[in-house]
Amino acid sequence: MAENHKQKLPTVRYGLDNPHPLSQMRTELVWDGKYDEYGNRRAVDIAGCAMPLQKIETIDEPRSRAEAQGELALFEKAKKRKDDFRNMLIWGDNKLVMASLLKDFKGKIDLFYIDPPFDVGADFTMDVPIGDEKETIGKDQSTLEMVAYRDMWGKGTDSYLHMMFERLSLMKELLSERGKIFVHCDYRVASFMRLLLDGVFSEESFRNEISWRRGHINTNTASNQFPRNHDTIFFYASPLIRYQRQFKPYSEATLKMYRFDEGDGRGPYRLQSIRTYSDDSIREMRDEGRIVESGGVIQFKQFMTDKEGVTVDDFWDDIASLQGNSEERLDYETQKPEALLERIIKANSNEGDLVADVFGGSGTTAAVAERLGRRWIMTDLGRFAIHTSRKRLIELQRKLHDEGKSYRAFDVYNLGRYERQWWQKERLKGADEEHRKVVLGFYKAEPLGAVAALYERRDANDRRSQTAATGHPLLHGHKGRAFVFVDGIDSILTRDELRAVARAVREAGGKEVHCLAWEFEMDLRLVCHELEASDGVTIKLIPIPREIMEKNRTNPPPFLEMAVLEAEVVFRKAERVFGGPPKTAREPRAVPVDIKLTKFLPSLAEVPTRELEALKERAIKSGFDFIDFWAVDFDYRQGQPFHHDWQDYRTRKDRSLKLVSDAAFDQYPKAGKYTACVKVVDVFGCDTSITVEVKA
Repeated sequence: MAENHKQKLPTVRYGLDNPHPLSQMRTELVWDGKYDEYGNRRAVDIAGCAMPLQKIETIDEPRSRAEAQGELALFEKAKKRKDDFRNMLIWGDNKLVMASLLKDFKGKIDLFYIDPPFDVGADFTMDVPIGDEKETIGKDQSTLEMVAYRDMWGKGTDSYLHMMFERLSLMKELLSERGKIFVHCDYRVASFMRLLLDGVFSEESFRNEISWRRGHINTNTASNQFPRNHDTIFFYASPLIRYQRQFKPYSEATLKMYRFDEGDGRGPYRLQSIRTYSDDSIREMRDEGRIVESGGVIQFKQFMTDKEGVTVDDFWDDIASLQGNSEERLDYETQKPEALLERIIKANSNEGDLVADVFGGSGTTAAVAERLGRRWIMTDLGRFAIHTSRKRLIELQRKLHDEGKSYRAFDVYNLGRYERQWWQKERLKGADEEHRKVVLGFYKAEPLGAVAALYERRDANDRRSQTAATGHPLLHGHKGRAFVFVDGIDSILTRDELRAVARAVREAGGKEVHCLAWEFEMDLRLVCHELEASDGVTIKLIPIPREIMEKNRTNPPPFLEMAVLEAEVVFRKAERVFGGPPKTAREPRAVPVDIKLTKFLPSLAEVPTRELEALKERAIKSGFDFIDFWAVDFDYRQGQPFHHDWQDYRTRKDRSLKLVSDAAFDQYPKAGKYTACVKVVDVFGCDTSITVEVKA
């Protein structure tokens, strides 16, 4: 038996000439999804992700104001706007956005700062102000944000690391040869993030692990540990780094050391030992009259002006987090202080460099980059983040222009699709048709196949219409006399899809369609009005309530139509008429025009259910209280981006809002019919637009 056992032992011998496979393994961070079933490293899959970015708004507030008021010539003469680049504010999943940016910006971004979510238990419900008074209401996550966050943390740390790995890999492709990246996190993911960054950018690219002491602490939160009071910011850079040393002011204790002043114009100084200085340096100091000898001790005069201040190291305790009374506070949950971004941007970029933030939040990176003369690209998945940033950047444009400082115009782009795979796979077994069946059931609509019997009792024309309808992939149900379209589970309803749905309804002989979708492309209401006028089909846009995804839910949640908006043209007292002499060579001759808001009813789709009933009544009585921002394009052209000719919005300090524009727009080139477009954004960041005919 012993002999047989010896024969079964492995014959392979490991040693210097044949190392064991385990001895060849290197240290690395491994997560579920990093390798495929065959042990091959998964590449970042961006096939089909690169989509054309759709420009939906152009914003140059100071120029638009001057143009609307007939002062463009004066503006152009004294303009401070830089025309070398139009900054980009992009709404969409940052993986898809970066894949789309690669075509034009690969190797061109000089600095990335990102502040990705790092709280696995985060609650994105926030309070937003409403109306003129100090009143707030709750705002839920949008469905898109909620699904994205669950997808991010669906498998815990594994899914978070995979999400970050893909995005960091794309950032590496976008960085220039002198590029730098700063990644903001805290104790929950810092240890993983350091290893992940080493893997993507290499250990040699590591520069600093910065500790940012946030400021005041709540001493009641930690009874069995030291209170946590800092975030970590990792800094990685290429070998071709350009770094500009930063300084902070001397402390009071240091200032007291500079207690000598001989009144010779060189200012205060202190005495320092010369022991570490070379003979040449000492001779130079003697020539400058800096050497002091007393009692056999030789010292030199170090003037306060010799240094710019205290060199900033990797421990930042001089920048506090935003407090409730801060001038720059926007009541955005994750907002960072501008001083933090100013230090990073000043030290690691020059004027004209391109700065990017793909977890943009409240727009701090973009605002600071703009103020410091850098170009910028910012993206975020949330509508509320895009809206908050847009207001902030318009306000900054105004401020810089009024101060005579340089600024750049910016454009808003649309790109937003996110897969709701967690629900599709876990609850619906991956079937999109099952998803539509669930949505139609909660909406109390009949699938088209179930209403075929209704057509059997009608004439042949109706039967042909029914055949066309039930056979069309874009028509899924009936509710009363209206067709029902349910968008895909992994889709956002776009203007092209909406046009196709309207065409299908018209071909089927229908007059009305209800379009149910998880998310809607920005400015989609504007397309509805165009289609209703051209195709004769009434269109209702209805967000699918997030509550239908709740496990074991049986009772239907409220399906609320998107916001209702009405406006009318106001003609001002005509100081000039067509045919009269213009004041300047460029000034057209027209009757001044403005727009008056006459009705607004918000959809309340992002209001927590517990507050919905109370706010419905409030919205009907005072819908204007729910408007946070509105703008007018007085000469809107179908298929062109919305041009901001005028806008008004509420701020934290000033909650008032004009309901009639005061642009006195008179820039129509000749008498005739024109189209004005009115865009309203509510306090939740959701927008709606309508067009109004202007007879100039």
